[in-house]
Amino acid sequence: MNRTDLLIRMLDTTFDKESWYAPFKPAIEGLTAEQAMWKPVGEASKSIWENVNHLVYYKERLTANLEGREWTQNLDGNETFYLTEQLNEDKEWKALVERAEMVQRRLREAISKTTTEVLEQNSLEEKLLDIMLHDAYHTGQIIQLRKMQGSWPLHR
Repeated sequence: MNRTDLLIRMLDTTFDKESWYAPFKPAIEGLTAEQAMWKPVGEASKSIWENVNHLVYYKERLTANLEGREWTQNLDGNETFYLTEQLNEDKEWKALVERAEMVQRRLREAISKTTTEVLEQNSLEEKLLDIMLHDAYHTGQIIQLRKMQGSWPLHR
């Protein structure tokens, strides 16, 4: 297996291919907008919706970089959690979920078209690995939030 294939395989594992931990897509499946907006008491926690905004932003930025497109929507780390407005409307939540799926497909495609030489330039391979670790980290937070709200299945 070459490096590009390995990167794509790991990207899939963090998104929708079951490995030894739950990936992103199953972590958000079946949620309503209300559940996605829910937060536990306190200020330290972000909602599932906010976490998905955050993940989408960084994947869109990296995808633009891989595709050679200029990125003009520069947000600081905290602003990325508010990429889209949280509305108690399932249609808006589903649009964000579709956006997450679309950027995953585009990133996957961009990686598949990237040569090993390009991966080695500008720490691109490291940035891809960071995105995957970032996705896994926030997916764990999403699952924890679902457990706290009682929307995570006891057995899956």
